[in-house]
Amino acid sequence: MSTTKTDDAAQHGLAEHSHGGPVVPQASRGERFCSYDVEAFEVPGGREENWRFTPMKRLKGLHDGSATATGNLKIEVTGEATVETVGRDDARIGKGGVPADRVAAQAWSAFTEATVVTVPKETKPAGPITVTIDGPGADQVAFGHLQIHAEQFAEAVVVIDYRGSGTIGDNVEFVVADGAQLRVVSIHDFADDATQVSSEHATLGRDSVFRHFAVTLGGDLVRVNTTVNYADKGGDAELLGIYFADAGQHLEHRMLVDHSVANCRSNVLYKGALQGDSAHSVWIGDVLIQAAAEGTDTYELNRNLVLTEGARADSVPNLEIETGEIEGAGHASATGRFDDEQLFYLQARGIPQDQARRLVVRGFFGELLQKINVPEVRERLEAEIEEELAVVGA
Repeated sequence: MSTTKTDDAAQHGLAEHSHGGPVVPQASRGERFCSYDVEAFEVPGGREENWRFTPMKRLKGLHDGSATATGNLKIEVTGEATVETVGRDDARIGKGGVPADRVAAQAWSAFTEATVVTVPKETKPAGPITVTIDGPGADQVAFGHLQIHAEQFAEAVVVIDYRGSGTIGDNVEFVVADGAQLRVVSIHDFADDATQVSSEHATLGRDSVFRHFAVTLGGDLVRVNTTVNYADKGGDAELLGIYFADAGQHLEHRMLVDHSVANCRSNVLYKGALQGDSAHSVWIGDVLIQAAAEGTDTYELNRNLVLTEGARADSVPNLEIETGEIEGAGHASATGRFDDEQLFYLQARGIPQDQARRLVVRGFFGELLQKINVPEVRERLEAEIEEELAVVGA
């Protein structure tokens, strides 16, 4: 298996790309422009760093304002939580973060009602809270806004399950108060025609724990931006993810972990598999350690497994450090084709080729899938990955 790998530019205070040597960042990611006003952003053309991997024509107008709402998202919440439908003027909206690109600002400007799910302080629901979000339907456009708020010392598991058809622009806020623990599984399992551009904004309070697991399997184009900000010391964030791109699919994950205060931790691990002509995945991992963030401990890793010819994985880890007083920092990325040696080893022991290929992919994803602590969700995702493999008889 041929690989391209980068690691530990942290000690030099440089950013490093998976396909080349170290480069000095042009501007601090902590200084990126944010605004609730869509008109404050220029219409992207596709050459901008933030958009250069995204096929702009397939965004169906989400980026230039030509996509206007013709339908609505259907949101259903089950589990032990307080659920409210609120207007744009609700003071809680925006506590998670501010839009950082035109699509996020467009979604902010276009939604009429937001769903707020609150886990009261010092409570721990007996089971997971499930938020099911159905798209507006084929050839329809919808914008949405969701906030998940874990109050002080609350503990909760939340499953966000996207499904259905349509074109969707939305913002999701995760507000994790002091001492709270919030575990989220976000599943993007749309129909083949769906387009989604989603921005996730997480704010972590003092000594809070945030565990986020992203799963992207369905849709024509899905682009998810995840940003983590620390409001106080002791925050602990873990961002995990798996994605499986089939022929023609574009699955894109971008994230920024902004360490702006001292003594916080982050760990990022995403794995992707690709098969079929023009299957395309994009993973951009930005970690910023600001000057005030002494005692930071962070690491990020992305691995991609290309199963067939004609598939392409782009992977760019970036690490920017403004202080040397840290516990540790590093990043790595590896992309390789299916390992024929592994396949030969299994076949030599009497395992048929199709089954051997499945075993290799199961092992590749298994480390992460075992971290999903909702058994019915984990079993469902394992079954869907099996179905993905069956598409080309792998």
